[in-house]
Amino acid sequence: MAKFFGNLGLVLVVGVALAVLIAVYPDSGYRPPTGDLVNGVLQWLHVFFGITWIGLLYYFNFVQVPAMPGIPAELKPGVTKYIAPSALFYFRWGAAFTVLTGLLLAWSYGELVEALTLQASARLIGIGMWLALIMAFNVWVIIWPAQQKVLGLKPADDAAKASAARRGLIASRTNVLLSIPMLLAMTNAH
Repeated sequence: MAKFFGNLGLVLVVGVALAVLIAVYPDSGYRPPTGDLVNGVLQWLHVFFGITWIGLLYYFNFVQVPAMPGIPAELKPGVTKYIAPSALFYFRWGAAFTVLTGLLLAWSYGELVEALTLQASARLIGIGMWLALIMAFNVWVIIWPAQQKVLGLKPADDAAKASAARRGLIASRTNVLLSIPMLLAMTNAH
């Protein structure tokens, strides 16, 4: 068992296989929102990627950033050279795939234009979509470039690193703020 659980890829494959078995088992009670299995899988992926994205956003803001000042200097490279770059990889791609699957879902529901233009018929989901789009912009255009400097993945002097750290923190805290109403809109829209 230790060998199995020591292999994250294998654990993910078995988890997906179990989910598929539940989805296709006739008496499981699984019902895709539109009755279409492809749409159901798309919604499932949207939630999976969203949990990955927002979970890491909360990890950075509730755990890593507040803990860093208390970590002894000789131990900080363990976070900045190994943990943070890996977490940022899943964070930014979680954001990208959450947005992509969300846009595809809105299109499949026939409400993409209505949501993006905040029409009454899809206003709540549209609000959630716009908040998520702003948050994804922050991830890719502000947070990730700033973290590349802070973590030494791109060359920067100390002043540039400090400035990047401030910009990244403000964008990240903005995303925490926006995630709260975004989650309200997303979980109540359908």
